[in-house]
Amino acid sequence: MVEPAHLSLHVPEPAVRPGGQPDFSNVKIAKAGAVSRPPVDAAAEDMRDLAYSIIRVLNRDGEAVGPWAGMLGDDELRDGLRHMMTLRAFDARMLMAQRQGKTSFYMQHLGEEAVSCAFRKALQKGDMNFPTYRQAGLLIADDYPMVEMMNQIYSNEADPLRGRQLPIMYSSKDHGFFTISGNLATQYVQAVGWAMASAIKNDSRIAAAWIGDGSTAESDFHSALVFASTYRAPVVLNVVNNQWAISTFQGIARGGSGTFAARGLGFGIPALRVDGNDYLAVYAVACWAAERARRNLGPTLVEYVTYRVGAHSTSDDPSAYRPKTESEAWPLGDPVLRLKKHLIVRGAWSEERHVQAEAEIMDEVITAQRKAEEHGTLHAGGRPSVRDIFEGVYAEMPPHLRRQRQKAGY
Repeated sequence: MVEPAHLSLHVPEPAVRPGGQPDFSNVKIAKAGAVSRPPVDAAAEDMRDLAYSIIRVLNRDGEAVGPWAGMLGDDELRDGLRHMMTLRAFDARMLMAQRQGKTSFYMQHLGEEAVSCAFRKALQKGDMNFPTYRQAGLLIADDYPMVEMMNQIYSNEADPLRGRQLPIMYSSKDHGFFTISGNLATQYVQAVGWAMASAIKNDSRIAAAWIGDGSTAESDFHSALVFASTYRAPVVLNVVNNQWAISTFQGIARGGSGTFAARGLGFGIPALRVDGNDYLAVYAVACWAAERARRNLGPTLVEYVTYRVGAHSTSDDPSAYRPKTESEAWPLGDPVLRLKKHLIVRGAWSEERHVQAEAEIMDEVITAQRKAEEHGTLHAGGRPSVRDIFEGVYAEMPPHLRRQRQKAGY
């Protein structure tokens, strides 16, 4: 009798550790314009290849090429560039504010601006996003006031959420931005449920779910896919693959599926991968997926291949788990610089206008910051009332909460 072999586990390893040479040779990038654009009503089984490639529009020369190009004019592209530049400037000021002790916490979007800014322009009034903490571009691109965002970050007396949410966990029904949950992946099942309710009411509004690559390992992700595929919910299921969860590389959560988009195939859901640093490609894919939802063709799973340039949050030190120069080696480039180059190629922008726009935008952000700080910061100025702790949960406050409020002096 042959002795059975000892069992062992396979533990995925990142391609390189801190101090090593960055390596993205495993990222297979399709030539810009090479990936086909199927009809909106195509069956999932007829486009399985889209779950393994990367849809790209902008080539290295800054030209828009291929079947996904040609959807945006100069004015729309300039607006998109401005939105991304605004989000980047906003990040810079709020990161500085956190370091100065004006707020307790902040999370940047550096390198991922195109994903949320471009996606928002594919939606309509009344559609609802169920975001994570790194989709503030959905608000910026919808002209949500920066002062209100900063008030929330500072948890000051003008905070629209009255100090009851962690900084950067915004909420705005009017702007289609569902309250962010700190429990990751819950937004996926919430989005599918909201989309199902919209369909049951014979409404015309669709939902968009957002999740990071690390959170796809949560059970809520898979539960949402079951319900979305079974009932053909009018929802766009977004996975932002920025290569890193908090401190673990994307291979841990991806498992043996090859890509995150490929997970949709097992549920019969159309699945696409898109260059998340290509504003034009993100917009085109978002429009395609949103149209499917509006035409009662069911959900679409979209994986945005991008890179988190900054730390996970102000509580994180990425040098502990990845090379310091890794972001410089990222092969899909910088979304702001790529759209800037495209506009210059089109003759709709210039280096001089870009420098001027950077100064104008930073001035707008600083002005908004000063207005917000007039209402207070973490350790100075006005704060929400303690009374607000008890408000906003029940339509009619139950007796035990009334007693607690009275004991607190309110």
